[in-house]
Parts: sequence; C-alpha cells; structure tokens
Amino acid sequence: MKTIVLPTDFSDNAYNAISFAMQLFKEEECVFHIIHAYTPVVYQSEYVLHSPGQIGSGDTGKIKFLEKLEALKRKIEEDFNNPNHRIITHTAFNILIDEILTTSDNQDADVVIMGTQGATGAKEIFLGSHTVHVIQKSNRPVLAIPSNFKYIKPKKILFPTDFKVNYSKAQLSSMLSIAKEYKSRIEIIYVSDGNDLTEKQLNNKQKLVNLLKGVRHLFHHRPHQGVIQGINDFQSKNTMNLLVMIKNKHTFIERLFIEPIIKKIGFHLSIPFLVLPNSIKN
Repeated sequence: MKTIVLPTDFSDNAYNAISFAMQLFKEEECVFHIIHAYTPVVYQSEYVLHSPGQIGSGDTGKIKFLEKLEALKRKIEEDFNNPNHRIITHTAFNILIDEILTTSDNQDADVVIMGTQGATGAKEIFLGSHTVHVIQKSNRPVLAIPSNFKYIKPKKILFPTDFKVNYSKAQLSSMLSIAKEYKSRIEIIYVSDGNDLTEKQLNNKQKLVNLLKGVRHLFHHRPHQGVIQGINDFQSKNTMNLLVMIKNKHTFIERLFIEPIIKKIGFHLSIPFLVLPNSIKN
C-alpha cells in the first residue's frame, strides 16, 4: 500500500495536484494524508506565551480548518469514489514546509505531491517557494504538478542524468513503479560537454541499465549543450508526460534552485516534475 502526502491551502492549484494524485494511483491501494498548516491571523508574543486573550484565536482557527478539511475530504470522495483509497486529514499550527517534512517522515511516505503554486506566473519562475524548499529539504520523492495541468497518463518519461549517481533500486523506485504501471517508455538523456564518459560514469550507466530491465527505455546523448537547453530541445521535439530528476549534491538539480542565472535561461515547468532524493530515508 502506498502512502501519499498531499499538502493543501484549499486553492484550485492544490486541488489540481490532489486530483492528479487520485488519478495517477487510481489502480493502487493508497492512504492519502491531506495536510494543512496554519498560523493565527494575530500572531503575537502573547500567543506564543499562551496569553488567555490569544489562546482562543488559535482554537477557533483549528476548528475552522478541520471543518474545511472534512469538506475537502467529502469532495474528493464524491469526485473519485475509489474503494482503493483511504483519506486521512491533518491540520497543525506549524510552518507548512516543516509540517510536510514531519508528516512525510512520521507516515513513511512514498511521495509528496503538491502544486507548483507561485503567484507570479512569470515564465522564468517555474516553481513556487514552498515547492522549492520541500524539494530541497525532503528525504522523500516530491512530485510537483504545474498549475492547471490536466492529468495525462505518464506514458513518456524524460530522465536527464549525468551518470554521476550511484543508482539504486530504492532511489528509482517511484519512477520505476510508474513506468511499470503505465508501460511507459523512459527517455534517458545525457547532456555533456563532448568528453567521453569516465570509468565511474560507465559503471553507473551499467547499473542504470540493469535497474531498467523490464522497462522500455532509450538512451540519448546531447553533446555540447547545457542541461536546460538539452531538456528544452528534447521536449520541443518529443511530447513528454513526466520529467524525473535526481537531487544529487553538486549537480544540476541542486544548482537549479540556488543559481539566479537559471532564471534567465527560460527553463519552465510545463509537465509534472518528480524529484528523487539522492538516498531514500528508511
């Protein structure tokens, strides 16, 4: 049985991600933990110190959000009516990112699925700050769903890699599970500066080949290109349904979130983006 964490702020964007999750895993037995974190409108030192004058505002807020979560649960059950799925709701006085990470670890989540948020709509800003921070800090796979993206079966998966990762079955399990469920084809693209693969990269590539046995896949080499250009060029010629990358330290996926220059290149998320941690926390 899969365990899925679904953050919500009760927006259309959040419900779109929930809808995607329900359809992606419709044939599997799943427990969905829908979480909402809140802070009181009046957040003063007296509240933190449990002043009698402020305690009530927190209790009232919790009751309100519990009611909204129950209404959301009923809507999901009405919209999808899936006996394979069980929904558990949580609300907490906490920072949203911290609550996502805590719940994911406490529930031993297989994946966190959330909307990209981001109120700017600017092309160069492709993920909201909450999503970025969860991806940066999470030890679990995180699947980001673009706003207004309508569910499509993930038949074609794009997997850019530099072959510098010591791949493991646990690390790739989320991608492999989806690929096997939907009989997907994984398009592996290696974007390089034109140099030959090192011995370590060749060994890692062979490990990847072994892990992909039983899954349709193709390798593509894009020499003399940057990673973003390679991804964009490939997607412009091939319709992809899911982008998967490994959050490997000191490689592109890390730089994607910390280098301002990335924003100038024009990489824009138009399909769901699954980020795999470098190692899976047990």
